[in-house]
Amino acid sequence: MNEPVIDLTAISAVVFDTDGVVTDTARGHAAAWKHVFDAFLRGRSAPFDIRDDYLRHVDGRPRLDGVRTFLASRGITLPEGAPDDEAGAPTVHGLGLAKDRLFLSQVDKYGVAAFPSTVALLHELRQRGARTAAVSASLHGRRLVGSAGVLHLFDVLVDGNDAALMNLPGKPDPALFLEAVRRLALPAPKAALVEATLPGIEAGRKGGFGLVVAVDRHADRHGETTEETTELCAQGADVVVNDLGELAVRGRVLPFTS
Repeated sequence: MNEPVIDLTAISAVVFDTDGVVTDTARGHAAAWKHVFDAFLRGRSAPFDIRDDYLRHVDGRPRLDGVRTFLASRGITLPEGAPDDEAGAPTVHGLGLAKDRLFLSQVDKYGVAAFPSTVALLHELRQRGARTAAVSASLHGRRLVGSAGVLHLFDVLVDGNDAALMNLPGKPDPALFLEAVRRLALPAPKAALVEATLPGIEAGRKGGFGLVVAVDRHADRHGETTEETTELCAQGADVVVNDLGELAVRGRVLPFTS
């Protein structure tokens, strides 16, 4: 595995996924999904498992894609329904809406925190001349980044509203990440991508990013390779770290570099 370094003589910008990378919201998403799916699965199938079902089938995907992908893994098909379905209705939209409402109620109650090491990395990158972008598949991406107090640290933010307006597919398609580098006026090989999900890492590889960094907060801290780390590398991660505090930055982006 490569040394955990961003070399700004080769990389001019860094694109950050939001949940689990910038904001400490991944656990809230997982808990909300478990609550919704467990209620739906009662009497139908085994409970939703955060360490397996969430990471493999839901994490990093747009909300409705997560519903479809997880249910397909259990051999369950539901009607699509519509955006005005009742929350919790046995449709794709109904389950997705129930999760969204539950997650946002937790955000309103407890707020959103940014990872201190990510904030420190963002400051260092910007001091060294690198441009930065935040990407989220969520319709609430801008709200979450703003609530965490870090919106000013990004030159560009692309979220689920942009995906809907531009008809951009979700991960593992790289469309959202490529839109971010397009707005930064850079080709993907001149940008690094920082992600925490398997679909996101796959998207980075497909998008041709110059460096793909995976954040695996469950990774073994004693140097042993875990199953999650192996999967992230197999999907295309160049570097895997437990925390972005482990990631060094070298060099500087010169003015007018593209």
